[in-house]
Amino acid sequence: MLDSTDLKTWLHRDLSQRDKLLLILATFDAPCQVKEMKDRAKDAGLRIPAAWNPSAALGKSKGLAIRTPQGWEITDAGRQHLRNLGVTKISPAAVQVATDLRAELSNIKSADTRAFVEEAIRCHEAELYRSAIVMSWLSAVDVLHNHVQGKHLKAFNAEAKRVDAKWKDAKTTDDLGKMGEADFLDRIAALSIIGKNVKEELKTCLKRRNGCGHPNSLKIGANTSAHHLEILLLNVFKVFQ
Repeated sequence: MLDSTDLKTWLHRDLSQRDKLLLILATFDAPCQVKEMKDRAKDAGLRIPAAWNPSAALGKSKGLAIRTPQGWEITDAGRQHLRNLGVTKISPAAVQVATDLRAELSNIKSADTRAFVEEAIRCHEAELYRSAIVMSWLSAVDVLHNHVQGKHLKAFNAEAKRVDAKWKDAKTTDDLGKMGEADFLDRIAALSIIGKNVKEELKTCLKRRNGCGHPNSLKIGANTSAHHLEILLLNVFKVFQ
């Protein structure tokens, strides 16, 4: 959650003993001993005072850190506590994307869609990037479905039937959802609801969403998540509300 460079910055702020110990723990990927914590703090320019009792302080942290047979480790609650302090791996640019997207929430008419977008933002801020990508894509598709259902339904059905004679006229957004999302993007691009380049970017987002929606070895970081959110923000949420 925290690298050694960031630790140097955070350890020298006016924080409580408990919070500084949690910061040190957040730099370890595995349980650690108190001596290892002291060495890590020393490397970051902080010599832990003899008066400190790290084990006692962490033992009173109310579940923010726990002691296992292998040593001390920070819990999910502890990580969230640090996020609340502003500790995150997310770059300022990635944080700004979330801020900009949150600013659009009031413009989203559907309460259900708004809730999905808000959850996507929270996932991004909590460093749950795969979840952020999935939730934001679902929200964007819902926005597009609502736009087509409200303003282009007749033309959409005509185009869908031109491509596939078996297509049954859609009347609701649920009906639109019966079409594959890639095909849906092709149909609305053919109607100039979105441009060709936007379609290609959204198809890339769809592929990314598909990669994140199933258990696999795909790794996603803050910048990829932020890029995904930004594409949807600029080309869907700001355009079709």
